[in-house]
Amino acid sequence: MILSALYRYPVKSAQAQSLPASPVGNLGLAGDRRWLVVEAENGRFLTQRAWPRLGLVRASYLADDSLLLESPGLAPLSVPVPAADDGLRGVTIWRDTLRVPDAGDAAAAWLSGLLGKPVRLVYCPESRARYLPNGYGLNSDRAAFPDGFPLLLIGQASLDELSSRVGRPMEMLRFRPNLVVEGAPAFAEDGWKRIRIGAMTFRVLKPSVRCILTTLDPATGERSPDREPLTTLKTFREKDGDVLFGQNLAVDGEGQLQVGMEVQVLE
Repeated sequence: MILSALYRYPVKSAQAQSLPASPVGNLGLAGDRRWLVVEAENGRFLTQRAWPRLGLVRASYLADDSLLLESPGLAPLSVPVPAADDGLRGVTIWRDTLRVPDAGDAAAAWLSGLLGKPVRLVYCPESRARYLPNGYGLNSDRAAFPDGFPLLLIGQASLDELSSRVGRPMEMLRFRPNLVVEGAPAFAEDGWKRIRIGAMTFRVLKPSVRCILTTLDPATGERSPDREPLTTLKTFREKDGDVLFGQNLAVDGEGQLQVGMEVQVLE
């Protein structure tokens, strides 16, 4: 088995970046989901679930670690990383509330114009990262702005099996993984507890619960009229009311990942 792809999402619910290699540590891949768009009025987080235009945002990092925002029809904007204790704003992501630095008025205006709604952009320094959901991981595990866990892994064969059942190819980026593994049977990752990729050890914490976001075309942001692949997933991947696809992970220590590395199941 090999690590066949690496993806990060600098801004939650914006476009993916495909990476040939990446540092990995307590918060997952370096720079992954460290930025979040929230409602200006109450700090509640926004995603493509309700705001598919977020999928038009291409976010990347410049040499000084500032964030470059790009979208069709808008001038690119460079956003400096705010200091960890400057302009703190209360935000809510699912059941978590935290105070994190605001990225400033220029970023807020750029994103508000795109979405047609008053929003702010916030940043999560490592010192303000969230704990994982109760009952999962270790006390030392943290996450920035993913739904709950620092890393998501999907087997390529699992996607291939799903595509076969749907009757047309499904894009991997509908599921927004960080790690894609090739060479394992379909849904083999469901039975893994610990794996090694290169020199790094990862703990498999829980299956990923999927939602309406998977029905959005990652290239266009358009929703599938037949609600695929969620419709098909419900026929064979539903358990206790949740539709499951992929596995959430945490990593032990820090290191480097590179596409092509061997993947070993330890437990």
